Amino acid sequence: MVSIFIADDHAVVREGLKQIISEVSGMEIAGESDNGFDVVSYVQSNSYDVVILDITMPGPNILDLVKLIRQHKPGLPILVLSLHPEEQYAVRVLRAGASGYLTKESAPEELVSAIRKVSSGGKYVSACLAEKILFTLGTDQEKMPHENLSDREYQTLCMIASGKTVKHIAEELNLSEKTISTYRSRILQKMGVKSNAEITHYAFKYGLVN
Repeated sequence: MVSIFIADDHAVVREGLKQIISEVSGMEIAGESDNGFDVVSYVQSNSYDVVILDITMPGPNILDLVKLIRQHKPGLPILVLSLHPEEQYAVRVLRAGASGYLTKESAPEELVSAIRKVSSGGKYVSACLAEKILFTLGTDQEKMPHENLSDREYQTLCMIASGKTVKHIAEELNLSEKTISTYRSRILQKMGVKSNAEITHYAFKYGLVN
């Protein structure tokens, strides 16, 4: 029996996941949470075969959350569900230690396939994403400006584009305002932009935020 823990701040999504999984032989939902704060403690205190995480919910940023789970349970498969465009988020999430990445628009059958794949020790991305990754690796095409940012800088960029202030970003990432201001300065320099307005325009133009 594949024991699954799900974390998503939307009750409707959790119920939908539970409905899909309940109809599959050999799988069960063994725990759930509506925020990222509780995930690490649940994972530490219980034994699961797969953890399914929403990419955006209250608590630690998804990259930090994946890394925290990896620290405590290095072999635990993590499947991330997202509404964001795959090409913008998937690579960073997988680099952080996730075993798979799936959009919420995927069919239930694909979700089940992804759970089976990661629970058996494999990695899962959609065929479309796999093709894009292979294409990128097989060419010498120049990176987009945002692809040269560190994970923290990238997080800061997306949060600025979402309208959050330096103070709010610092609170969410548990960092000082001075550190966030430094990240912002690096973003401006690396991307060749001059203001938050230009950061926001870029992020929406290339689908980094919804």
